[in-house]
Amino acid sequence: MTLRSSLQRIGHLPIALACFASLMTASSALGEEDLDGQVRTALGSAGFTGTIQSQFLPALGRPLNPQLADLGRLLWFDKSGGLHDDNTCGGCHSPSRAFGDTQSIAIGIQNNNLVGPNRKGPRNQRRTPFASNTPFYPNMMWNGRFAAISGDPFDNSLGFQFPFPEGTTRFPPNDPIVTHLSIAQAHMPPTELVEVAGFTCTAGTIGAEFDQFDDGKGACLPPADATGTRNDPIRAVVLQRLNGTPAYRQLFGALFPSVAAGGPIDFSMFARAIAEFEFTLIFADAPVDRFARGDRRAMNDQQKRGALIFFGKGRCSQCHSVGGESNEMFSDFKMHAIGVPQIAPEFGVGKGNVLFDGPGHDEDFGLEQITGNAADRYKFRSSPLRNAALQPAFFHNGAMTRIEDAIYHHLDVFDSARNYDPKKAGVDKDLRYRLGPMEPVLARVDPLLQTPIRLSGGEFEALVAFVRDALLDERATRQNLCPLIPDTVPSGYPTMIFEECR
Repeated sequence: MTLRSSLQRIGHLPIALACFASLMTASSALGEEDLDGQVRTALGSAGFTGTIQSQFLPALGRPLNPQLADLGRLLWFDKSGGLHDDNTCGGCHSPSRAFGDTQSIAIGIQNNNLVGPNRKGPRNQRRTPFASNTPFYPNMMWNGRFAAISGDPFDNSLGFQFPFPEGTTRFPPNDPIVTHLSIAQAHMPPTELVEVAGFTCTAGTIGAEFDQFDDGKGACLPPADATGTRNDPIRAVVLQRLNGTPAYRQLFGALFPSVAAGGPIDFSMFARAIAEFEFTLIFADAPVDRFARGDRRAMNDQQKRGALIFFGKGRCSQCHSVGGESNEMFSDFKMHAIGVPQIAPEFGVGKGNVLFDGPGHDEDFGLEQITGNAADRYKFRSSPLRNAALQPAFFHNGAMTRIEDAIYHHLDVFDSARNYDPKKAGVDKDLRYRLGPMEPVLARVDPLLQTPIRLSGGEFEALVAFVRDALLDERATRQNLCPLIPDTVPSGYPTMIFEECR
């Protein structure tokens, strides 16, 4: 006998149904309150406060300089910073993708002047990570090669660690100018051959094996400096360009008295402008942050259940952590081997600018490239997950283009990797033809991921909803960021065409 028929039988249906509805409403409210309490406990135990956005300026120790940030914005989109006028920061860090890549594997120099799905040109080796929120990162890049020795990007008391030739000497402890890791890192992009600088006239400095990439354009570099590095000679050419552009002389002069007095623009000024612009790209006020600060309606029930999976059964937060040096960025900023399928560009002239690792030149040895330690092979930094919904691809090489596939890979690495199909994964056609060996990668999988994690369909959907939606700050979407692209830049060069911003 049903509850309804029982109530009809005793003759008090209207009153009883009203009481039953009130009971169900109260029970539902109690369930919601219990779910909220569980999520608050999970976030608190992980060290998450939801206040990281408001902590930025106190950590920086000063207000932002809007004029300097706007100069950095112009430099960001001006191709004059590249020796062959063919790429700039914005070519790989697009405002249509929260200042991240539009590709699975980045296309830097020698591109077709498009930024978006139809960008063409020789591939690099990895996907370009987000530039937004990076001021909170204690280290940068997939191999963590730019790092604050203190573990705090705002603290230069121990200096900053960079690969040779910069090492620890270029950005020493307590430098009064290079006060933040982002300022130090901003010295580097113009010197990166595959990203911005290009190869023309550099063979005598870095090795004749790159002669094939000489496209015959642009001015040659001055001789290598005393350390044999190409970096300072490249920076010198960029500074010649800036100092030779009256509009830049005026803009830098308005900010730096020494330039106004007739002195030269130096590279620390360039780096400070770029970093100041990056300081404006903090998008860390997502639904999970608002929930942590007390807005129980900021996340829906599915996202809340996903948060419990993320911090509990799914074991996601063991690597994508939020406490301490993580600065609530959902990464432990440590190196892990997680069994990502290896993809590489098609062979041929113009297909790739980087000689991949391994006997077949179809592998990426990751951290080993920096340390020289074979034990570090296939290790990459845990990717920060804020605004991951805006990525067109996932992992260091963009081997997967759907967030669902990326999450499933973490739950069952061996099944995911051994059944990987680049076509089904959605990567571009030129990345479907060369797969590196998989078993050597799987032999080194981090112990945290060696045992599959079984979730029900509903649990998996909840976890996806949390990562995709609860970590998304709507201010990072293209509608808000595409207007940052300037109509013109001081050099007079035309800006790139941003397909997803048109």
